[in-house]
Amino acid sequence: MHAIRLHAFGPADHLTYEQVEDPRPGPGQVRIAVRAAGVHLLDTALREGVQGPAPTPVTLPTIPGREVAGVVDTLGPGAPPHLLGKRVVAHLGFVPGGYAELAVTDADRLHEIPQRLDFAEAVTMIGTGRTAMGIVQFAEPGPDDLVAVPAAAGGIGTLLVQYAARAGATVIGLAGGPAKTAHAAAAGAHLTVDYTDPHWPEQLAAHRGALTLVYDGVGGDVARTLVDLLAPGGRHLVFGWSAQGIGSDGPHLVDGVSTSVLGPEMLKRAGGPNPLRTLERRALTQAAEGRLTPAVHRFPLAEAAAAHRALESRGTTGKVVLEP
Repeated sequence: MHAIRLHAFGPADHLTYEQVEDPRPGPGQVRIAVRAAGVHLLDTALREGVQGPAPTPVTLPTIPGREVAGVVDTLGPGAPPHLLGKRVVAHLGFVPGGYAELAVTDADRLHEIPQRLDFAEAVTMIGTGRTAMGIVQFAEPGPDDLVAVPAAAGGIGTLLVQYAARAGATVIGLAGGPAKTAHAAAAGAHLTVDYTDPHWPEQLAAHRGALTLVYDGVGGDVARTLVDLLAPGGRHLVFGWSAQGIGSDGPHLVDGVSTSVLGPEMLKRAGGPNPLRTLERRALTQAAEGRLTPAVHRFPLAEAAAAHRALESRGTTGKVVLEP
């Protein structure tokens, strides 16, 4: 098979498209003929050698990627026979191997792909979608809310704009550049703000003391500006801090109004014997029923390096996906 391999930590050019041996599924596992592989900002940090949340360091050489969708083509011993030939999507957990034509995972990680979703849309919901579902459970938006979503043209941001707008909230989408603000408007934002304009805070001055909810994956100066606009009792939910760098020690939190929704608390709220799987099911159901429409920025598998560069330079909209 062909796969993207990383032999040395460093820039995107270190991702190489190579012929490698086909993987074989072990007991209770299946092999997936990959049709779409998700790319996450965390992938770019791991590529550079930044230790992420994985319990063990990345060892080289490696095939990056932890989100895949495709068709089950081989069963390992003990894997359920009915899975053969099924359209499936899976998050591989802390096991790499997604940027490839074939990937192996445990059968109990699979979800069958709803009929209305293509492979790239399904892989968007299995990672990015489950995160969005984890975020909104901390603060469900409603008709009385004025919600701000930074990075509103990104994979998570697009889903949060859609979710809040469908719930009846008034949504402000913040993004970088006219194309991205147009994307946010198409997703349902009632007002869009281009924060590449140095005077963008002035566009929100009329909303001082009116914002009730900020879904913040950006941090930095953007977060500080939005927190200053919050109404009494307003909520600032922090799930990332891309403006400060993915390797940052943590988000900028403003005492009294900010809550970090990353980590165990998100899983505790999701409930069930497998909280991550609970969130994955919710995300796929939202998309299958048409309540959320995942936005996808597609690249050929062989152009993984270009995909990483585009993601790091904020040159993408929606979820970045590689297609073999």
